[in-house]
Amino acid sequence: MAVSSMQEKRSNSKLSLSTIKDGYWGYIFIAPWLIGLFVLTMWPMLQSLYLSLNNFHLLESPTFTGLGNYKEIFTNDKSFAESIKVTFIYVLFSVPLKLIFALLVAMLLLQSIRGMSLFRAIFYLPSLIGGSVAIAAIWRNLFGLDGIINKGLAVFGMTPIDWINTPDTSLSTLITLSVWQFGSAMVIFLAGLKQIPKDLYEAASVDGSTKVRTFFKITLPMLTPMILFNMIMQTINSFQMFTQAFVITKGGPIDSTLVYALYLYQKAFVFFDMGYASALAWILLVIIAVITAVIFGTSKRWVHYEN
Repeated sequence: MAVSSMQEKRSNSKLSLSTIKDGYWGYIFIAPWLIGLFVLTMWPMLQSLYLSLNNFHLLESPTFTGLGNYKEIFTNDKSFAESIKVTFIYVLFSVPLKLIFALLVAMLLLQSIRGMSLFRAIFYLPSLIGGSVAIAAIWRNLFGLDGIINKGLAVFGMTPIDWINTPDTSLSTLITLSVWQFGSAMVIFLAGLKQIPKDLYEAASVDGSTKVRTFFKITLPMLTPMILFNMIMQTINSFQMFTQAFVITKGGPIDSTLVYALYLYQKAFVFFDMGYASALAWILLVIIAVITAVIFGTSKRWVHYEN
């Protein structure tokens, strides 16, 4: 009995040593990700949080001011209030329109016809290149006074519109560009549509349900998990929109397209007020977190899972 117990202890010790070694190898393999997380993400975030509590211009030493930057933002900064207003308008219009358009196109691309794979690739292409500087520059030319849009209006005898330099229409050009980049949401909707059991549609057909009723009673409820995911991702991306506004309108005219990320950029890299810009960045983080939490909280009422 003593010999057997000694052998069991030795085997257990060997197993524990091998487990520890395997654990070391696991940490070694994920070390690049851990380094990226702590060095390239967490450390800069902590630095920006510290700088947000300081009066810090790029060529000067930081001076601790506590919540001074935040007080200035919420009490005396009219540009902050304007950028919040513009950003919320952009998000409220661009996100629903993009999701609706993506769902409609996904339903069209669900058809089984020849060459459908090519059509899907073509419709997804704008999402691959839509956020680039080149596409933003092309969009600026499209909506210029001599652009294709105004030439198309001239065919119908309509007066050309200065879309970009008119405060009433400048933001709509950015919203249109955002809706045009519907590819990623479309792919997710397309995958969700393929997962809906055909038995549900067959039962609805037997019951005499119309296509509109079937869409609202079967298709839409079954797609609510995908709608939730797309809504959250698109909302987060829309709040961080920068390239389009920077290239196409530069925040004008009269700050009508001064989205939050562009205003943050101006404070940081035009006026070099890094402390103030860091405070703006943390406010944006809180806004996105709160809105995401609200969407998750309300999802219990309208998101339906198959289980």
